[in-house]
Amino acid sequence: MRRNQIAAQLYTLRDFAHTAEELDAALKKVRAIGYDAVQVSGIGPIPYAEVKEICGAHQLKICATHISFDRLVNELDSVIEQHLAWNCRYVGLGGLPVEYRTGKAGYTAMGKLLTEIGSKLTEAGLQLIYHNHKFEFEKFEGKTGMDWLLESSDPEHVGFELDTYWVQAGGADPVEWIRKVEGRMKVIHLKDMAIVNDNQVFSEIGAGNMNFPAIIEACRDTGVQWYVVEQDECAGDPFESLAISYRYLSKMANDREESEANVIH
Repeated sequence: MRRNQIAAQLYTLRDFAHTAEELDAALKKVRAIGYDAVQVSGIGPIPYAEVKEICGAHQLKICATHISFDRLVNELDSVIEQHLAWNCRYVGLGGLPVEYRTGKAGYTAMGKLLTEIGSKLTEAGLQLIYHNHKFEFEKFEGKTGMDWLLESSDPEHVGFELDTYWVQAGGADPVEWIRKVEGRMKVIHLKDMAIVNDNQVFSEIGAGNMNFPAIIEACRDTGVQWYVVEQDECAGDPFESLAISYRYLSKMANDREESEANVIH
């Protein structure tokens, strides 16, 4: 992981990005924190040409998105046009529609449908990626929904965007799953988990209980390109939460760079 591979998921700032003016102000702060890239998700209905202009003004690359299932099914040409305009390769689906969460049959049907959609994105030079929550780790016929989705989709056309918090919340091991999807994941959601009053809560990276040194090592080993920071809920200022997470990851990246430099010399 290099510092310029660390991105901010704009869903974290959804309450500060309803309009183009708000988005501009928010991205100014994101850039000041140190981020070089963002994932576009949860912002208001801002024309994508304006989003591109605002990101460009703050020298922020759009590394990935989350697109609704409805748009992927019904407006795929528009989705492709948008991502090509943004020079953004990774087209994310943020979750499985409820009607497909019905067991092995539902997950395998979705795997085949995602393959069809993904093949069209591949033809355009893009990559479909699927983002999990915890419900995918419910077991059906001896395997989790994630397993069925993994097995029923074509590796060439369907990638994954694991969310470390939700993998852990689902009772699975984030490191194990990072290695399990090797070759199929170039974007990951980094999110920490803390325990407060006996409840699992979202926290800044490094402030929770998850083993991020092992998580980052697994990401490096498996060729992850984008390390996207997301925090669904923040106890205080979301910008400060993004800053805390960035400082933690930036230090890890800096320590790694120094270590590699010492080895070379």
